[in-house]
Amino acid sequence: MKKFLIVASLVVAGCTEMGMQVEPVPVDGAVAASGAAPPPPPTARSVEDFDTTTDAQRVAAASPTTGGTLLGTTVASLGDATEPGFWIRTPLAKAVGTGRLVYPETGKSVEVELRPTESGSSRVSLAALRVLQAPLTGLPMLEVYAK
Repeated sequence: MKKFLIVASLVVAGCTEMGMQVEPVPVDGAVAASGAAPPPPPTARSVEDFDTTTDAQRVAAASPTTGGTLLGTTVASLGDATEPGFWIRTPLAKAVGTGRLVYPETGKSVEVELRPTESGSSRVSLAALRVLQAPLTGLPMLEVYAK
């Protein structure tokens, strides 16, 4: 009986290791073609791993049209790095829509999806902050425009 318990314990312990293996997430062709960035793989560790936008998507987002309605200026921080794309969650937005962000320190701008939030703070996607060349660990002051 003692040997059976030892063997059973080893088998169960081996099963827990199998569940810890991480498989890469395949990129769906439809997602890539639509312009939406896929989520980062579970093995992501670096900024490049988490930012799944393509060079073409970054170029397109970095060249938005000027104009729009200035909603205001906000102090922003890095949002959920596992959430792909170009977006800002801000109390300045009253509804989901298209807009752009301007980082006056670099003069860069990026087209983003405006997402309203009930919190008093603004969170920006990793991809958008990279296009703006804003500090990822800082609190950049951004101008928010609605289209």
